[in-house]
Amino acid sequence: MAETFSHLAYLVSGVSALGLIYAVGLAVYRVFFHPLAKYPGPLLAKITDAYQLYHAWKGDRHLEFWRLHEKYGKVVRFGPNSVSFNSNAALKDIYGFKSNVRKAEFYDAFVHPAPNTHNTRDKTMHARKRRVLSQAFSDSAIKEMEKYILANVRSFCEQIGLGASEEQKGWTVPKNMADWCNYLAMDILGDLCFGKAFHMLERPDNRYALDLVSMATTRHSICGTMPLVGKLHLDKVLFHKIATGREKYMAYSKAQLTERTKLGDDTDRRDFFYHLLKARDPETGMGFATPELWGESNLLIIAGSDTTSTAMAATLFYIVRNAAALQKATEEVRARFSNAEEICQGQALNSCAYLRACIDEAMRMSPSVGGILPREVLKGGITIDGEPLPEGTVVGTPHYTVQHNPAYYPRPFSYIPERWVVGARKTFSAGGGEDVVTEQDVALAQSAFCPFSVGPRGCIGKGLAYVEMMTTLARVLFMYDLRKAAGFDPAEGSPDLEWGRQRVDEFQLIDQFTSMKDGPMVEFRKRA
Repeated sequence: MAETFSHLAYLVSGVSALGLIYAVGLAVYRVFFHPLAKYPGPLLAKITDAYQLYHAWKGDRHLEFWRLHEKYGKVVRFGPNSVSFNSNAALKDIYGFKSNVRKAEFYDAFVHPAPNTHNTRDKTMHARKRRVLSQAFSDSAIKEMEKYILANVRSFCEQIGLGASEEQKGWTVPKNMADWCNYLAMDILGDLCFGKAFHMLERPDNRYALDLVSMATTRHSICGTMPLVGKLHLDKVLFHKIATGREKYMAYSKAQLTERTKLGDDTDRRDFFYHLLKARDPETGMGFATPELWGESNLLIIAGSDTTSTAMAATLFYIVRNAAALQKATEEVRARFSNAEEICQGQALNSCAYLRACIDEAMRMSPSVGGILPREVLKGGITIDGEPLPEGTVVGTPHYTVQHNPAYYPRPFSYIPERWVVGARKTFSAGGGEDVVTEQDVALAQSAFCPFSVGPRGCIGKGLAYVEMMTTLARVLFMYDLRKAAGFDPAEGSPDLEWGRQRVDEFQLIDQFTSMKDGPMVEFRKRA
């Protein structure tokens, strides 16, 4: 027996020694001999994806990319086989229509129960899904759905005005606009997708779903940055609460889909699923099977609510801290319309160029998806901003980083909506003199602007998102005066926080692929 244990001990020791030798050899190879060895980056990131995993769990991955590029320059190696680029040229080279890439393995973590338009990696399958889904996002379809958007916007505008008092001279109690924007976006999403509003604006019954969405996106981000975690189901051990929340979210989205499909397409409701149940790919004649509909349901809940609510909350954060911007946007809206019900999709709303600039500048500074959208280089390799990279390399341009690049955005951490308006005057230079914004200035800013991504995988709901945001914010500015609430605001940065979160006047986000937020705290008063 003793001899058996002795042999077993030798075997374990031998295996351990071989494992250690392999690990050391792999680390040496990745640091010194790997095809990407010439690119700078943190030592740990060159050795293991655990570096990414940590920042995905911590929720500052968008800031970490910015910090890496500040430290190492335009090109950074952020994983053993991953390279990040901070330039508008790279943005086009990686995400453009002719780019020799596909979505990386990162997106496999998002697949359930079948690939959807967002996470499918196969280009042919994606093209078919997008052709079908685009029928639900056509201009005519969005116009048909506008009445559902407006009904929820009316409720939102009513709710934020509650709590006013004479003691406060007509101002409301402070409102946490992250919450209210989340409620609005989810209520609109419910009406557009599932044949009903969730009524989060009026009552708390369904608000628990927001936590499920948050845990689902966090789990996807964690397992995407280090796929081994998902493959070995380590998320259920290391991140048990998050993994359990994701499972509850999947059950929730399936329940919403099941309830909506019972209505079928024989209904007066012209919502997303009315169109999706009828839609067929014009090239193949195929529609969406039930598992595909469930996959699209998972996508629409997250992409249709989380991103839009972040952009609206960010816009409110910045305009109540920038008196000139708030005044210009308010005057513009009130000059265009004589009553709130006139504010709807159309030429008059589209002519509110400064309000649109306020939204775009907020999305530039605090993008809903601030990290990287990873792409895998296909056979034949690729050249990105002059750098040749071999097949299999994971590449990307992080949104938060490139949208704070001073080469495209002078004073990148200052909220300046005028940078999007040709002919506007604003101080950009260090000398303090006013500059006139030219067409070339706006074109340069647009060249690095990617809150909805760009190219063939760009957000299909971009048009709908602008309709929601412009309508909501225009009505708010028309109906109310706004001000920043006094006291602590969880949305603000602080000098006491880590590098990247030290700016008080920057809207702070938690990166979970999309973004979690808290605040801003805003007070409202009905206009005289």
